[in-house]
Amino acid sequence: MLSCARQAVKHLIRPAAVPLAASMSSLAGMEKVAMSRFEAEEYINDRYTAMEQRLAIVRKRLNKPLTLAEKVVYGHLDDPEGQELERGVSYLKLRPDRVAMQDATAQMAMLQFISSGLPKTMVPSTIHCDHLIEGTTSPQPDRDNSFGGEADLSHAKNVNAEVYSFLASAGAKYGVGFWKPGSGIIHQIVLENYAFPGGMMIGTDSHTPNAGGLGMCAVGVGGADAVDVMAGLPWELKAPKVIGVKLTGKMSKWTSPKDVILKVAGILTVKGGTGAIVEYFGEGVDNMSCTGMATICNMGAEIGATTSMFPYNKRMHDYLVATGRGGAAALADAFKENLQADAGAEYDQLIEIDLNSLEPHVNGPFTPDLAHPLSKFADAIRANGWPSELKAGLIGSCTNSSYEDMQRAASVARQALKAGIKSKVPFTITPGSEQIRATIERDGLMEVFTQVGGTVLANACGPCIGQWKRTDVAKGEANSIISSYNRNFAARNDGNPATHAFVASPEIVTAMVIAGDLTFNPEKDTLVGADGKEISLDSPFGDELPAAGFDPGMDTYQAPPEPASRSRVQVDVAPSSNRLQLLEPFKAWDGADITDAAILIKAKGKCTTDHISMAGPWLKYRGHLDNISNNMLIGAVNAANEKVNAVVNVLTGEEDAVPATARYYKAKGLPWVVVGDENYGEGSSREHAALEPRHLGGAAIIVKSFARIHETNLKKQGMLPLTFADPADYDKIDSTDRLSILGLAGLAPGKQLTIQGKRKDGSTYEFEVNQTFNENQISWFKAGSALNAMAAAFAAKK
Repeated sequence: MLSCARQAVKHLIRPAAVPLAASMSSLAGMEKVAMSRFEAEEYINDRYTAMEQRLAIVRKRLNKPLTLAEKVVYGHLDDPEGQELERGVSYLKLRPDRVAMQDATAQMAMLQFISSGLPKTMVPSTIHCDHLIEGTTSPQPDRDNSFGGEADLSHAKNVNAEVYSFLASAGAKYGVGFWKPGSGIIHQIVLENYAFPGGMMIGTDSHTPNAGGLGMCAVGVGGADAVDVMAGLPWELKAPKVIGVKLTGKMSKWTSPKDVILKVAGILTVKGGTGAIVEYFGEGVDNMSCTGMATICNMGAEIGATTSMFPYNKRMHDYLVATGRGGAAALADAFKENLQADAGAEYDQLIEIDLNSLEPHVNGPFTPDLAHPLSKFADAIRANGWPSELKAGLIGSCTNSSYEDMQRAASVARQALKAGIKSKVPFTITPGSEQIRATIERDGLMEVFTQVGGTVLANACGPCIGQWKRTDVAKGEANSIISSYNRNFAARNDGNPATHAFVASPEIVTAMVIAGDLTFNPEKDTLVGADGKEISLDSPFGDELPAAGFDPGMDTYQAPPEPASRSRVQVDVAPSSNRLQLLEPFKAWDGADITDAAILIKAKGKCTTDHISMAGPWLKYRGHLDNISNNMLIGAVNAANEKVNAVVNVLTGEEDAVPATARYYKAKGLPWVVVGDENYGEGSSREHAALEPRHLGGAAIIVKSFARIHETNLKKQGMLPLTFADPADYDKIDSTDRLSILGLAGLAPGKQLTIQGKRKDGSTYEFEVNQTFNENQISWFKAGSALNAMAAAFAAKK
């Protein structure tokens, strides 16, 4: 039994919550409140009223107490009267309130939306320029021998000019709000401006659940899902199960909200939340800040959860007021009974965490679910032979860049400065938004970080997503870094697969960069000051919200023009561009089974979306499908030879790169498949990881299991995501075999397909595979893609 967490894998758990109300809250007579200051004619009142009406129908049908997740999800049903409502089984059609897109994924999403032929988006939508800004920590020739935030932002505006111009013009043309480069990270901007309790949002980034810190059901999706919603179609989601996490007690000393999710990740693992919403409740919820709750929800993506949510409380109320949304707070107060679980609500699984005894944690390396209590981390370093010398520390990002985070980290840095100590290794600080940057500069925190030896980066994702021009360590050199980020797969941050990346809270990271050693435990170990005396670090502290209010900083928002002016806007895509490319529709299914397909690669072990479609320098091609396809599966380990990006062409017998081999097969008219391992496609909701195989002639991905978002993304592009009925059948397949997929004419929900394998010696074998297509998704496959099916539907209406 764990000392600070008790996992009870039970069914039908009934925790104490608010009483089941006899009648619903009434918003009648309350002042109309806009969804945001940028959307004056879209009202939260209307969303809440629609939720009440839908929930009244659902309550009569189900006649049972509802979880918070069920209230918000079912409160957005397209058809509350006729929709099947079985958790983990039914496919729901939902009506999200808004869409948010980061600039890397927005390129393809907007290109797809343009292909739909619609004149404007049907729901409020925004684009955020945060992914294409490369972070530097040493002088760079391409930045006039400068580095850091200002130099990096200026450089990004120059090298990404055509992409930013395309996104700005597309936003203006189709009524999408545009947040310019330097404005901040999408999830922080959403929390500060758009998230509201009980709302539903989809975002083209896997850490969209960050908005759950404000009680929103916010789900990371692929760009094709965003296109559906922007086009006014309902969004489809398998009815999620609900995992309850009961928090009791109160954190103290070095423990922070980050440690809650690090602990949960250790319990559930990277796939334990798949198909579920993680819902937090209990007295401990009221003992953490709204932004702390957002941190927990943000990193919930690392356990595969559909999203994570917290019930509405006063900490959320205070954050709404502090960010200029007092009207939204008043509405949420009146609507509160629908923003928390009913008494007796049933959870599919329950985890209990006592915050009083929760330790700080450090997770990693190479996976975010390898959890180590701080008291045992040094032993784990030594036992595993991981490099104990720290080479870099990084704080901020979308996960931990709140004012409170920065205050707590700065409180540690101030103690070091007082003792005459500075960071022993490169130390980067990434403000999550322009508002955070301006506020911490005004309040002196920026100066503290600079004095302790830190480099303040641009308000952007930077090293968290691989946008780090790291020069201090050679590729292939084993080394250790620690960050307050959310994701630490191999090569994720710096492109070096030998970098051991660990994840912790900003205050723990700050303490360790001052010590320069991962075995340092700030709760009990000492440092040596400039005078030679030993010092102990006091526990960090920080205000939840700035006493002087937030400083908005520079205005970085571009509103779309009035509707009458949009028809005159020209979307900027140069035919000669190597970064942007208008889309050609994929071919429809020809009605036949797939026969004698080559196996492009049999992937071994972890194969994330980073392995399938790397980020880093490849981000510049996110709007050009053909060019970015040159990174397809170049990080996957080939089971046949234990190499990456090296497969044998079955037609020529020669070894070549994976994308080059796929292009050869496509040119010869030979279909191909990928065979993979467990949780294939975990990680970022990278739509290109599904687009690229389709573009290069892939027919199916056959694996032991899929990550949720990637499986849906493959379906959207007309691919066949299939899972072994018996995982042991993975071992039957040799990379030189040819595979046929039989039974496609009878493709139906729940019906298995047959794989027939043919070996080089002519012998054959068969096994069954499962698929999770529903009727609507089958129409995507037959049409060649979801976009094709949508375009056909619009054409039929005309």
